[in-house]
Amino acid sequence: MVETPQDNAVHGGPSSGTGAGRAGTRDASDHALDRAFGQNVLAQINRPIVLVGLMGAGKSCIGKRLASHLGLPFVDADREIEAAAGCSIPDIFTMHGEKAFRDGERRVIQRLLGNPVHILATGGGAFVDPSTRALVKERALSIWIRADLDLLLKRVSRRNDRPLLQNVDPRAKLAELIDLRHPFYEQADIIVDSADGPPEVTLGRVMEALHDHYAKAKGDGS
Repeated sequence: MVETPQDNAVHGGPSSGTGAGRAGTRDASDHALDRAFGQNVLAQINRPIVLVGLMGAGKSCIGKRLASHLGLPFVDADREIEAAAGCSIPDIFTMHGEKAFRDGERRVIQRLLGNPVHILATGGGAFVDPSTRALVKERALSIWIRADLDLLLKRVSRRNDRPLLQNVDPRAKLAELIDLRHPFYEQADIIVDSADGPPEVTLGRVMEALHDHYAKAKGDGS
């Protein structure tokens, strides 16, 4: 599913024009269509693209593929926070607490959004912070990678380094975070449902959503 907050009536997977996530044999013409579609989207991007959503939604996975597809740099905000702090995010939470982490996260994202156009994957709580959310809205195009509880649980179970999932029931905590954070994520410019399958399927949905977003903006004269 692909939709924008302004129009929730757009459904379905990627269009045949993207070629992403399509089954069957792909020939040279398919790849040519992919390149043309990607170049058309790239030509309209004039600010960073920021991916938001809960842990396990696939922000980094999709962000890397989107950046590669468009020929843009990819940045993971969590990795930049760790580099700035000189320690891992779990260690930041343990030694300094969540408030200190959010303060550092806000400063790092502010710095990153001053860079040339790139794809930025953010941590699950970043867009919830009012200052960070306002900054993203001012300087970037935001995309919420949305996933349901079962899919999130399936993905987060592959890692045991999620600070907010330590010593708690993961399903209950994720359900709590969904209730708390979804109203903030819904304020993103674009909403794309993460597919329970190959990441190329979700990538195709993101590409189609970007194409539709810029086509609508152009049609509105903005």
